[in-house]
Amino acid sequence: MLMKRLAAAAAIAVLGVGVAACGGTDPATPGPSTASFKAGSTMEKLNKAQKITIGTKFDQPGFGLKGLDGKPAGFDVEIGKLIAKELGIPADKIEWVETKSAVREEVIEKGTVDLVVATYTINDARKQRIAFAGPYYVAGQHIMVRSDDSSITGPDSFKEGTKKVCSVQGSTPATNIKKYLKDEATQLVLFGGYAECVDALKNKTVDAVTTDNVILLGFVASSNGAYKLAGNKFTDEPYGIGVKKDDTDFRNFINDLLEKIAKDGSYAKAWNDTAGKFDKNTPTAPAVNRY
Repeated sequence: MLMKRLAAAAAIAVLGVGVAACGGTDPATPGPSTASFKAGSTMEKLNKAQKITIGTKFDQPGFGLKGLDGKPAGFDVEIGKLIAKELGIPADKIEWVETKSAVREEVIEKGTVDLVVATYTINDARKQRIAFAGPYYVAGQHIMVRSDDSSITGPDSFKEGTKKVCSVQGSTPATNIKKYLKDEATQLVLFGGYAECVDALKNKTVDAVTTDNVILLGFVASSNGAYKLAGNKFTDEPYGIGVKKDDTDFRNFINDLLEKIAKDGSYAKAWNDTAGKFDKNTPTAPAVNRY
């Protein structure tokens, strides 16, 4: 009888070790189980490696802004963390790479990053080079001016040709604003990042900055009243998560996650903890486009 009890205890101990090896049940401490990942998939490879490299912005309050600890914070960053968590990768095993607008396709193609979540508007031109999961948010292009400037009321204010506007190289807003300019060569100022545009606005080198509304709201909120938004948004910008063009399995995996977090409260929490500090209207997650 004693031998039977010892054998049963040993079996239970072995079972306990097996469960622990699969990562446990605590979602806050994901483990390296590959049971649910397709063999040879990007998901399996990342899970086994227990690390992931994510490209994001470092200069956009509310979405991706580098903090004093050297790490970015924002809505995009939280979306990246949720993807990593679904892969069984802890947040401290994420390598964040600053990814400016002009190089987003390049870093995906070269494999410098595993994915890009960086206020990345989905469009057909970009789909020629990479693939998008999402959208996970729909922004709208807007214009920011100095608070004492009432001469700019929207994009049509640039048609007379006397006002200068700043945007970022390789960005959708930079392309969109061109049709409102009388003389692109003299009116459009392009930099690598939006922080440089804000400095140019402060120094009166330009009269306005244009990009997506939620990004500009972050700059307005942190300006101590120096800036304001002019007029209304004039485009819709669906944000997607960039992955390699032919990695359909990884794209579907991320789309599945986006649908999951839209229902379980994770999406709303990510927004309220970050961009929601500037925009109190918690958005409804848009339907993903499984093209």
